[in-house]
Amino acid sequence: MSSRVARTTSFASRALRSSLQIQAPKRGFSVAASQAGRRAQYVPKLAVLGGARGKKTLDFAGVKEDVYERGDWPLPRLQEYFANDTLALIGYGSQGHGQGLNARDNGLNVIVGVRKDGESWKQAVEDGWVPGKTLFSIEEALEKGTIIMNLLSDAAQSAYWPKMKPYLKPGKTLYFSHGFSVVYKEDTKVEVPEGIDVILVAPKGSGRTVRTLFKEGRGINSSIAVWQDATGKAKEKAIAIGIGIGSGYLYETTFEKEVYSDLYGERGVLMGAIQGLMVAQYKVLRQNGHTPSEAFNETVEEATQSLYPLIGQKVAACSTTARRGALDWSKTFEQVNLPVFEQLYESVKNGTETRRSLEFNGRKTYREDLAKELEEINNMEIWRAGHTVRSLRPDAQK
Repeated sequence: MSSRVARTTSFASRALRSSLQIQAPKRGFSVAASQAGRRAQYVPKLAVLGGARGKKTLDFAGVKEDVYERGDWPLPRLQEYFANDTLALIGYGSQGHGQGLNARDNGLNVIVGVRKDGESWKQAVEDGWVPGKTLFSIEEALEKGTIIMNLLSDAAQSAYWPKMKPYLKPGKTLYFSHGFSVVYKEDTKVEVPEGIDVILVAPKGSGRTVRTLFKEGRGINSSIAVWQDATGKAKEKAIAIGIGIGSGYLYETTFEKEVYSDLYGERGVLMGAIQGLMVAQYKVLRQNGHTPSEAFNETVEEATQSLYPLIGQKVAACSTTARRGALDWSKTFEQVNLPVFEQLYESVKNGTETRRSLEFNGRKTYREDLAKELEEINNMEIWRAGHTVRSLRPDAQK
């Protein structure tokens, strides 16, 4: 997730947090060691699960939705709930890092499974996971875990599934943070076995953000879903794990809706559309004689540094001239872009985007091909000009 995407996500999160009136818990709380050393190796000095809130039914623009807050899961209850479980984190990328460290700091029994001596293994060791105790090969972690947290990349989940599936015996729980693999099972070949709970907790931000907000005593918002409920307690388990990995509050969705909205959003206003709109505006300014610095400032810098942080306040916080322009042109942009977004959603829903992603990410030359595409973007004049503009920010001078 790019820095611009992370900021945009945080703006939406702040707006929802405001509607829920969630406040950061007071600092100074530490978790006492007990239950035979099953407490955290590192405990941030904050009340990780403070508050007296629980389930709420809120009105979102006339639609009633349930929101689950962390107040129903104080730390002792959370630890007791998972007292007999081992959370086996498979994969240690962005989400694995954030979710794993948060769950460990909350006193849950967490182990990590990655390829031995690979880059993820080395990163896990740096983060305090101990080989032979809390860090294992994927196969060993799958054998030891009762809750299998499949946080491999989408392409890796598909490729590794034939090896993972035999470990998913009745009584175990399979956990995802993205509905991709099971929703598009015709393409991924991820057919989950019967007799196990299959649940989802999808944080609305990068794994690094999951970790940062947890350490700040806040918590990210996440969605939860149930694909298969073998025990009758799959939803409760999803909520509990959601709190355990650092969510401040959770809302309910389905695997299908999670993956549709996620792929759609990334290709739309979170990443794809923003990149396209910014480059188009920058090009027109340059064609009309504006300098690179002026074009970048009016296209990217003012948006990310000034206006986007005010997105929850809409146009009310802008100048009268800016408000007039936004009101006059917003309908035009809506009408022009609506067919594009409709086409995009259908492409996500019918699996076209999934097949394209699996094909590209499954190439042997994936890393080289991706690096080439990213280099082309980095070499665009807009971002080369931006490098210089951003170096002038006061915080860059420190």
